[in-house]
Amino acid sequence: MSTLLLRRLRSGPTALVTFESVLLLGVVAGAAYLRLGPDSAAMLATNEAIVKILLITSVCQLSIYYADLYDLSTVANRAELVLRSIRALGISALLLALIYAFAPAMILGEGVFLVATLLLLASIIGWRIVFEWVTRHAGTHERLLLVGSSGGALKLAQELQSRRDLGVDVVGLVDVDDREMPAVVPVPILGNIADIPAIVRARSVDRVVVSLADARGRLPMEKLLEMRLDGVEFDHLASVYEAYTGKIAVENLRPSWLVFSSGFRKSRRLRATKRLLDVVVASVGLIVAMPVMLLVAIAVRLTSPGPAMYRQQRVGLDGRLFTIQKFRSMRQDAEVHTGATWAVRNDNRITRLGQILRRTRLDELPQLWNVLIGDMSFVGPRPERPEFVTTLTQQIPFYRQRHVIRPGLTGWAQVRYSYGASVEDALEKLQYDLYYIKHLSIAFDVLVILATIKTVLLRRGAQ
Repeated sequence: MSTLLLRRLRSGPTALVTFESVLLLGVVAGAAYLRLGPDSAAMLATNEAIVKILLITSVCQLSIYYADLYDLSTVANRAELVLRSIRALGISALLLALIYAFAPAMILGEGVFLVATLLLLASIIGWRIVFEWVTRHAGTHERLLLVGSSGGALKLAQELQSRRDLGVDVVGLVDVDDREMPAVVPVPILGNIADIPAIVRARSVDRVVVSLADARGRLPMEKLLEMRLDGVEFDHLASVYEAYTGKIAVENLRPSWLVFSSGFRKSRRLRATKRLLDVVVASVGLIVAMPVMLLVAIAVRLTSPGPAMYRQQRVGLDGRLFTIQKFRSMRQDAEVHTGATWAVRNDNRITRLGQILRRTRLDELPQLWNVLIGDMSFVGPRPERPEFVTTLTQQIPFYRQRHVIRPGLTGWAQVRYSYGASVEDALEKLQYDLYYIKHLSIAFDVLVILATIKTVLLRRGAQ
């Protein structure tokens, strides 16, 4: 397998999904051919049969996605791989049975899915074992040397060391200013800036990743230029951190990186398309969810004193304030004595029904109205309360930049980071928000929506 293909497979789930889609299509078509016999070849080439094969493949792929089999960091061992694969195919069988019950014309052939299930289980497990072996052992692993010992460098080292499927080896750190290091460091400290050329030669380093906030003005440029001309790559820590983690490190980020970095493009067409989709989705969502919202409102009124709806000021686009709509999930007097405070784990202010509403995200349904009237978008950074924004803007660099787009009903930070209620959590979520703003696209929004559905179904992250 070529090094280019290996890098594409390791770079993220997109290439893996594409490769696996072709595999699933082939297995389903093969199962139909085995079950229906050689005389079925002409039938399987018709548009009608192709649609039926695509239906089975799509349902299986969605089930694999919701079984977290595309999150390579979660499949820790082969036993877990087998269990998740069986679960995914079991869910696929139930979904297809439901579809076939309402649309029997979509059945590809009697007994085809049973044969396909056995072949798919063997194919998925076998392919994943081969993929794991290839990504771990075949091809050239990229060897990185990190220059800088700040929090961002240590976080990147820790994350890369925990993700062996990426095919990246961090050979060590170069300490810049002899700062006091934590008791446990994820990779060895190999020396100081003057030792970089020798370390690169001795450790066969492919890329030197530099934290400019740590090393600006201290790098031996003539030596580094010689190394660059000799084939060694250099990169900003912020760029590598972004590529491998899906977030932008802000702790030691310089404004110049944001200014000269690619991305952050919001064309008129993109903004108009995003707004049109928001209006359509919010309109349809309000119509479909109206009966559920009515039942939730009645349940809130019956289970605790106070109004069903809760209105609260939030900070929106360009820092403008707007009123958010939610179903009340806390006691009516939750902040009478404390003022604005973050919710915490096992918060005793949350009612019993409120706990269910938060886990299922039903309390957020009224915000579809905020999306419809333009206060919010369907996908974007979650809007925060003005009392918290004032504090967070003072304590976290670049926090104000999250308001350059409309806040969202859901967001990249919500599907990538568990619920948090502290300055540290706000910093972590900001890094995901900036990544979303930089890579804003309709395709990205679709990815976030699919991940949100998975988060709700698996009841993750709610508080």
